This record gives sequence, structure tokens and C-alpha cells, in this order.
Amino acid sequence: MYAGAVASLAGIFVNLTTLGAIQQQRPLMSAALRTSTQHQAIAEFIVGGIVVAVVWLFMAVSCRVGRSWARLVSTVLFAIYTVYTTEIVAGFDRVSPPGAVQVYTGISWLLGLAAILLLWQRTVAPHFRRRSG
Repeated sequence: MYAGAVASLAGIFVNLTTLGAIQQQRPLMSAALRTSTQHQAIAEFIVGGIVVAVVWLFMAVSCRVGRSWARLVSTVLFAIYTVYTTEIVAGFDRVSPPGAVQVYTGISWLLGLAAILLLWQRTVAPHFRRRSG
């Protein structure tokens, strides 16, 4: 999960590389509107990346101390991210340009899958039973 937090912060830079796509997707946009849209995108990338990293860290700490609800919440968040990843990788998302964003999203999904698989191993169950309650 800590790797997921680091990947989320790295994702900010991956997303920033897509700013040129705004001009290509909307060539008739005025310069002022394009600049405003790019500034909004930059803010969304930075805030979004930080929020996702904080969620990864919060879930990692919650699981580490044995909160039983944390496994379930992590699994639900992973399921939601699976839907998002499918949209990005399959190209259903018309906003994100192909390439680096798709690769980054796939890598982030694999990190989430690894975390979920580790959380639901039988050998880990006593850790959550012992500390919950």
C-alpha cells in the first residue's frame, strides 16, 4: 500500500505530461480558455494525486494496526478503481490521452491487486481478528 501512495504521487507528474492534449483535443478553444482549462487541470492533478496518496496511507496504517473494516474498505475501493481502470485502459475515457496515462493506471491497478491479495491471505486473518473489536 505504501508503494501505491508513492505511485499516486508519481501519477501527478504522469498526468501533467498530458496537458498538451488539451490543445490538440480542442483546437478552436480560445487562448484564455485554454490557459484557464490547463490551470484547472494542473490543480486537479495535484490535489487528486495527494488525496489518493493520503487514502493509500490511511488504509495502509489501518490495515497495519489490524482494523477489520480496513480490509473491506480497501476491497471496495479496489473494485471502484477496477471500473475506472477498465475505462482508461480500454480507451472509453475520451479525456485522457492514450499512452503514459494508460500504462500508469495499469501499474497502479496491479499495485492495488497485490495489496488486496496480500490482505485476504488466510495467514493474515488472525492479525485482523486479534486486533478488531
